[in-house]
Amino acid sequence: MMENKLDDNAAGDILQEIFPAEITQVQATCTRCGATSAIGALAVYMHRMGMVMRCPSCDTALIRVAQIKEHYRLDMQDVRIL
Repeated sequence: MMENKLDDNAAGDILQEIFPAEITQVQATCTRCGATSAIGALAVYMHRMGMVMRCPSCDTALIRVAQIKEHYRLDMQDVRIL
């Protein structure tokens, strides 16, 4: 169950720790529906272990980030093009 849906800037801090450059304006294309959106426009859901960023068109989980101790696990398997 996803909890705590946040606004489009909520993922900024975590993404800034993972990527060396500003990524919220980068375009991501969904593998499921083909929609292209800025990373900052994705729906963000926070939970205890990290966050999930979903496609605003079809709700597919495009980016999953889990924090385990001092490390991040990043899953972007449903992003066709970044």
